[in-house]
Order: sequence, then C-alpha cells, then structure tokens
Amino acid sequence: MHQVAIPSALTPEEIGREKTLGGAIELCAKAAGFALDKELQHELEVDKAQFSRWLSGSEGIMWPKLRKLMDTCGNDAPLLWMLHASGYDLYSLRKKETETEKENRELREEVGALRRALAGAMASAK
Repeated sequence: MHQVAIPSALTPEEIGREKTLGGAIELCAKAAGFALDKELQHELEVDKAQFSRWLSGSEGIMWPKLRKLMDTCGNDAPLLWMLHASGYDLYSLRKKETETEKENRELREEVGALRRALAGAMASAK
C-alpha cells in the first residue's frame, strides 16, 4: 500500500504551459520530486514502456491509474490540464468540501457558538 503524497501546489500558468497530457503527467511527477524513473513506475505498477507510451500519447491512461498517479504525486496536474485544454477557467475551479473538512468546519462552528454562549454567561454573572 502506498502513502498519498503531500499535496504540491501548481499554478494554472504552469499547467497551461503544457502542450500535451504527457507533458502534464511529467509536470505532475516533477512537482512531486519524482524523476521519470523506476521509483514512480514501481509505485504505479507499470513498466517503463507503458509509462513512456503515456507520456508520448501513444497509449491512453485509464482513470484508476491516472488517479493513482495524482494521489502518489500529490497534485492533479493531468486532470487540471484536461480541464484547461477543454476551455475551463482554472481560476474559478475549486474542490468541494470533503467529509472530514465538513466535520471539522461544523465542529469549529459549534465550538465558536459554545464559546460565545459561555462568554455571554460569564458576562451576565458579573
């Protein structure tokens, strides 16, 4: 089992400079500190030839492998490149809230409300 990489931020300009999906895959790997070498290929469970075909565009990449690449590298460069290539504005895109983020937000709101109630009770008691 592999560990998901620490997210690495890429700007829309960096993504927009790539001319091909293969270039976006290379950017994805390089942003994570991977050379296009055996380590990344091993993580993705692909051989050098298949990885090379993905980069050249002579073979498509299936979604599970693309998702694994992005999770391993900690960025969504290939997905964002496809959106950019399809005419989407990368500046207006945002990820939706995950269940964990939602739970954290709700707990922060609850803690804030409790603190306000406690502060009000403390002020009334004085």
